[in-house]
Amino acid sequence: MRVDVVGKHLEVTEAIRTYADTKVAKLLKFSERVQLITVRLEKEPPKHFHVEVVVDVEKHDDFVGHCKGEDLYHCIDEAVDKVSRQLTTFKEKTKGV
Repeated sequence: MRVDVVGKHLEVTEAIRTYADTKVAKLLKFSERVQLITVRLEKEPPKHFHVEVVVDVEKHDDFVGHCKGEDLYHCIDEAVDKVSRQLTTFKEKTKGV
């Protein structure tokens, strides 16, 4: 499993990369079929951020969470929470089958 942290109009520092890695690590508990997690960070003028978390799960469409706001770390948290809810629903559906 691989985690990519990509920045657009934003330098991805080691602190941001570490924070994003620790947050998305909790997504692995939902499925052992997670292949790739991509965290896209974009800075929009004047001081707004757009965060997108994409989780690639084997034999399923990607799970995607978005967040826009003024605090980058809060946006990462929100986007990860959105994907977490999607993965929870997916896990509950497949558990019954």
